[in-house]
Amino acid sequence: MIKISGFRYCRLGTANLNETVKFATEIIGLELVDQKDGFSYLRCDDSDHNIVYFQGDPQDHTIGLSLDTFEELDAAESKLEALGRPVYRGTDSEAEARRCMGYINFKDTSGNSIDLSVRPFASGTRYFPSRDAGITEFSHIGLKVTDPREAEKFWSHEFNFKTSDWIGWSALMTFDQVHHRYALFPSDKPGIQHINFQVAETDDVMKSNYFLRDRQVRIQAGPGRHSLSGARFVYYYGPDDMIYEYSCGVRMVDENWEPRQFPVNDASFCAWGSKPDLNILESGD
Repeated sequence: MIKISGFRYCRLGTANLNETVKFATEIIGLELVDQKDGFSYLRCDDSDHNIVYFQGDPQDHTIGLSLDTFEELDAAESKLEALGRPVYRGTDSEAEARRCMGYINFKDTSGNSIDLSVRPFASGTRYFPSRDAGITEFSHIGLKVTDPREAEKFWSHEFNFKTSDWIGWSALMTFDQVHHRYALFPSDKPGIQHINFQVAETDDVMKSNYFLRDRQVRIQAGPGRHSLSGARFVYYYGPDDMIYEYSCGVRMVDENWEPRQFPVNDASFCAWGSKPDLNILESGD
């Protein structure tokens, strides 16, 4: 089993790099830490970076996960190749661009681009945002999958992800005690569906809700409270129609937690009555 120890970064193509970086710093509240070779590195915690934007196809997404040792990286490479999943071993210069000591890349069962990295860089300075949104952690993503049952099987059989709950065919999965690090969304194509930033408290969610509305940022859902994880949330659209989320108070789970099945309806998504577009949860075999 491939043992993931951390959720490190997302690399995202964008149609307008300058406008996307401006949105990330002035609206989301990320800190721009470096711009090099066409890549813009931003963060929200003590990592070197959490998000990388580059001028390119807005559908070009890569997720960065971390392993603890080079031995684990070698073993992961061998296991993935044995499963028939081609692996690319990054060069030293490519690892430097990902701010880690080494990495491999592969495609999951839906075609999502996944980096497995070793010894990702930490920052020597504290996170200092241009806007104080109360962000404390780069926490999870919504991941588009073409076959949610196959995707859940892949991540739980070959990796140390466990399912915390289901809503329809969508599995919410984790490799640690946070209720979910992945939310798998049925789709006809791969990619990142949304990016989550944890904030300190409900006040931060609500302050950002009004901040976003005052600046005519389109709200996707919320404010609300997730019935599955208990988190208070607000979702909103950024450039290239990427969805971002602030949330707080996510449920912790342990080895004794038993996953629950929820139906696809408004009450399952939000205990307060927020009504998102639930079509993304309704496909699957």
